[in-house]
Amino acid sequence: MTAPTEPDIDIWDDRILVDPYPTYAALREQAAVVHLPKNDLYVLTRYDAIRDALGDPATFSSTSIGFNPMVNDALQGTSLASDPPIHTQLRATLSQNLTPRALRGLKVVIDEKADKLVAELAAGGSFEAIDSLARAFPIEIVADLIGFQGHVKDNMLRWGQAAMQVIGPLNQRTQESFPIAGELYGWCSSVTAEDLAPGSIGRGIFDAEARGDIPQGSAGHIIHQYLGAGVDTTIASIGNIIALFGHHPEQFQLVRENPELVPAAFAEVLRYWAPVHIWGRKATRDVDIDGATIPAGAQVGILFGAGNRDPRHYENPDTFDVLRNPVDHLSFGYGPHGCAGQGLAKLEAHAIIEALARRVVSLAVSDELREPSNITRSFELLQVEKVVAA
Repeated sequence: MTAPTEPDIDIWDDRILVDPYPTYAALREQAAVVHLPKNDLYVLTRYDAIRDALGDPATFSSTSIGFNPMVNDALQGTSLASDPPIHTQLRATLSQNLTPRALRGLKVVIDEKADKLVAELAAGGSFEAIDSLARAFPIEIVADLIGFQGHVKDNMLRWGQAAMQVIGPLNQRTQESFPIAGELYGWCSSVTAEDLAPGSIGRGIFDAEARGDIPQGSAGHIIHQYLGAGVDTTIASIGNIIALFGHHPEQFQLVRENPELVPAAFAEVLRYWAPVHIWGRKATRDVDIDGATIPAGAQVGILFGAGNRDPRHYENPDTFDVLRNPVDHLSFGYGPHGCAGQGLAKLEAHAIIEALARRVVSLAVSDELREPSNITRSFELLQVEKVVAA
């Protein structure tokens, strides 16, 4: 049986990008897989279908994570856009610097920086949360971690945003972002160990290349992933933390009173508002999902946010509830391509939530602005109009 078709939906329509959840619900109720002819795409909408696909790289290949041929060509040779066994080798080098043990030493530094920044912002009585917190914090952390210096550190935000935009279809956002993403690709293809601070993870990746642990020429690709895949999504998640605590003061109060809820609260933020709108795979064979067929060679779109709100998996999925503890949410992916940087993302987000719980009694948000974006769903502006410091 062919998959049901929705001829009128463009999954990259501006209105859907700003608030995709009504569309996710409509698609999810129709079927686990729906064909969108406007996008030449089969989207996965339900939790089980998404998790099964992510766990089956032989059927759902990562050689087509993007939705235009140019970006897929540019990403060849990265662990993001490769399948086992190549992926396994590249991923090992990416991951070894991101294990809980490797990150343990960073925790103290990250916690201190988060506490200092949140305390300063809270003392001011009001602040704009995106530039001053959601962007400032992860950019500083990742720059120090990888060893970025000078103009590279200055360009991290532009490059990280563009690297995600160009994964979309060939719309205006993608075309405007290609030259900026090209700066990042160019830098990553020419970067040397000497360009990165001594003792940094970036230097360590070049050491691994010199030892022959990874193929020659792949160190730059791996560093590209830290910047391309990690910064924009973490910025989105931290902005979402502030907005959700502002919208749901009773949930923030629960975290203030029970600091042990911090990990559960972040998991719920990720479940409730997935930072990634859509991600690509290619079907390597005809595959049947709940009686509907995705044909071999078809481009597949994974709608993490639709799966995270699937009532077949989560009770009252449209309710933001920090007591839920949805450790199996889909926002970090699943399977061999599960987010390599999730340990670092958790360290950063937990540090921010802990600092908010310690330093802030209450916060009220006013002006909010989400700009349509192909892949990452984040705030462009988020004004905390009143914050009461603890």
